[in-house]
Amino acid sequence: MTYYYNGFPQSEHDEKLNLINVDQLEEDAKRVIPEGAYYYIASGAENEWTWRNNTAAFNHYQIVPRALTDMEDPQLDTEFMGMKLKTPVMIAPIACHGIAHKDAEVATQKGAAAAGALFSSSTYANKSVEDIAAAAPDAPRFFQLYLSKDWNFNKMVFDAVKKAGYKAIMLTVDALVSGYREANLRTEFTYPVPLDFFTRYLGAKGEGQSVAQMYAASAQKIGPKDVARIKEESGLPVFIKGITCVEDAYKALGAGADGIYVTNHGGREIDGSPATIDVLPDIAKAVNHRVPIIFDSGVRRGSHVFKALALGADLVAIGRPYLYGLALGGAKGVESVIEQYNKELKIDMQLTGCKTIDDVKKAKIMHINYTADNLPSNTDPSRMKPYPVTSENQPKEDLDATSGASHH
Repeated sequence: MTYYYNGFPQSEHDEKLNLINVDQLEEDAKRVIPEGAYYYIASGAENEWTWRNNTAAFNHYQIVPRALTDMEDPQLDTEFMGMKLKTPVMIAPIACHGIAHKDAEVATQKGAAAAGALFSSSTYANKSVEDIAAAAPDAPRFFQLYLSKDWNFNKMVFDAVKKAGYKAIMLTVDALVSGYREANLRTEFTYPVPLDFFTRYLGAKGEGQSVAQMYAASAQKIGPKDVARIKEESGLPVFIKGITCVEDAYKALGAGADGIYVTNHGGREIDGSPATIDVLPDIAKAVNHRVPIIFDSGVRRGSHVFKALALGADLVAIGRPYLYGLALGGAKGVESVIEQYNKELKIDMQLTGCKTIDDVKKAKIMHINYTADNLPSNTDPSRMKPYPVTSENQPKEDLDATSGASHH
């Protein structure tokens, strides 16, 4: 069940997962992902306070159960920018799915399509936008853009994305440089599998780009004029990804944004920044339904999806859990993860009398600020357990950092 790319082990699993909750996947995935690659996915910035509190802060908001609602069989179908989706749960863009599975983004797209969920692909994907689109031709998909300093590169990306049928561009504005991710430094991680857009633009020089190389090529200076230029040159709607305050929401709207994406990059950029669920209500109030809102960071339960929708989101994106599902089950694993969120969300809908997703958006939510945790990071040396050694997660030979495995 393991394929080796230049010695780097890639899962070939393709099976439905028997889940109790998505949190179990975080530990299970270690069986098939090498240590360095695993901690690239799992870790956050610095002490990972924001990474932890993205999830813990959902407890600041409470779902008010409703009785005598005379309702059954809640429905998850929703419409978003003219697209008919079977769930409000979507796939957030993450770089380099090849560290989790041989079929990388192609398998993730297949799993999302099977679940009727919106998929989004990263500029730093392993698979081409053409191959991803061919995997599920009728499925809806968005593209996440790391704007390059080189507008010839950007133009190549725009042309490929539009031709491949992507419906919108999500411009990332919260990761102009990489956050200080200590777990990656400890394992000396670099990307072990080629990134398609770099390879097609740079040829052999694009093989196995490092994190530092990628961020160095990206624009560190992005302003409203760039939004206008992207809209003009791509001919696609543009969402601004990385909004965490009202002022920036107004600025994005003023720049002509077609949508707002509320995220703090899963706690991977500024440690100590607020949890996204805590900033969502004010941003939603400021946006006031003028454009749609996507939300992510820390979403681990169907109840989290419910709360985000009730507090102003139109779609709720998941990240790390689906990548663990990809590693453990391929396309079917991704589908299983989305189904687990759906299962939990439907229970909450039934117990609050919400027949539709539009009803969820009007559900009653209380706000009591319970204290979030102050524990050490999960990747702090004082808490890290010995990494399991299995036949599936080990390189075939003694490789350098390009393997994505640890040097320990």
